[in-house]
Amino acid sequence: MTGFLPFCELIAARRALPGGHAVGFEISDDWLQGRTTFGGLLSALAVQAMRDIAGVAWDPGVSLRALQTSFVAPVAAGATTVEVRVLREGRNVRQVQAQLLQDGATALVALGVFASDRASRVAAIAPERPAPTFDPEQAPPRPYLAGRMPQFLQHFDLRWDAGALPWSGAGGDATRVHLRLRGEPAHAVPAELAGVMLADVCPTPIAGHFDRPTPTSSVSWALEMRPLQAPPAAEGWWRADNQVVATAGGYVNHAARLWAPSGELAALAYQVVAVFG
Repeated sequence: MTGFLPFCELIAARRALPGGHAVGFEISDDWLQGRTTFGGLLSALAVQAMRDIAGVAWDPGVSLRALQTSFVAPVAAGATTVEVRVLREGRNVRQVQAQLLQDGATALVALGVFASDRASRVAAIAPERPAPTFDPEQAPPRPYLAGRMPQFLQHFDLRWDAGALPWSGAGGDATRVHLRLRGEPAHAVPAELAGVMLADVCPTPIAGHFDRPTPTSSVSWALEMRPLQAPPAAEGWWRADNQVVATAGGYVNHAARLWAPSGELAALAYQVVAVFG
């Protein structure tokens, strides 16, 4: 399948598979990142399948609180199956596993932790987004350049705020990027799934150390989600603050914070990234 397929259409075309424990998706090649599919999309598909299989009876207050993903093998464009298993369902917390299969082989394993609020004497602590010094609306758009950028980037609008651009050779260990989905009808993508995808869009800042395209690949990804109090504005800008924590032996430990358009902290993310160069 070729062409531009918005995420909302990809999700709408999913199908329940016989047996009642799996969901089928058809991934188009505009979601590729090199020889595999964009990891944020794959993780979002896993979360959608978890919701479809395990979350039918959950009340609206149950939200994704954590997602741990292991990228086992490349995922090509085409038919993909996500099998779901409920590991445990308690009063407040549900632990759900998703296994993404392609051609019968495991390509991704994800563990989702869904939970509802519980009574607590602990006062709420809400981190504040650092005061903005950059208006993404005033920055020139960065057009998608076919053949020079990963294909999945055509689905996102990015405005670089701080830090070295990928493959610029400028170095540095941190970046700040404003971003949003492109080509999606207003409010067509649930905030939970949008947050999962947007938290994984930005490359590791190590990419700025190289002066030519150098392959990198996420090995594992740990995502901690925070339920948003305000629905994200359909055209609002999210912000990703990315930080290299450590490097050794061809691997990068990478941390990120994703801020919603309202300024709320939407997610904390941690990755192990392999660098082939």
